[in-house]
Amino acid sequence: MNDAVQLTTPSYWDEACKYLAKRDRVMKRLIPQFGDACLQSRGDAFTTLARSIVGQQISVKAAQTVWDRFAKLPRKMAPANVLKLKVDDMRAAGLSARKIEYLVDLALHFDSGAIHVDSWREMGDEEIIAELVGIRGIGRWTAEMFLIFHLMRPNVLPLDDVGLITGISKNYFSGDPVSRSDAREVAAAWNPFCSVATWYIWRSLDPLPVEY
Repeated sequence: MNDAVQLTTPSYWDEACKYLAKRDRVMKRLIPQFGDACLQSRGDAFTTLARSIVGQQISVKAAQTVWDRFAKLPRKMAPANVLKLKVDDMRAAGLSARKIEYLVDLALHFDSGAIHVDSWREMGDEEIIAELVGIRGIGRWTAEMFLIFHLMRPNVLPLDDVGLITGISKNYFSGDPVSRSDAREVAAAWNPFCSVATWYIWRSLDPLPVEY
């Protein structure tokens, strides 16, 4: 089903790669290793956030299985359709009671216009994060992943992301433990393309591209 979705690639990617390779020795080494691969955005805002809720605290494989079952329930994955689903059917797809509550809250926020999807292009990162964390089950990390993978914002630094901290430790500190302030110092050289550098740090740990 997802394969039919048009993938989009950020217009700033090539510029960002050149900039990072000039400013940062690790990026200069990492970027060429992954050829033309780059960040890609798929799907719509509601689907992206619903997938992130379904995937919380379970493995990627389990998340895909539950998502595939859940996605078959509504005729089309849209907020109004999710609000019509029966709780029993959602439970049968493998969703916990809490995740069902979160998905319903997400659908209500979209359906009622409580979040300003159409204004996001003009809004700053922190303003969008503030709207998203008002939805049950969405914390700052999920909101930052949404900014990177869906809105393709170029300068997001997700300091709560374990992969980013692990990757900075491995690539910059020979595996020694890294604090948030250490990570922030390393990332100062990445500004204004922290999202791009973060993506390459993730790739250094797992060569398969991260997708949401």
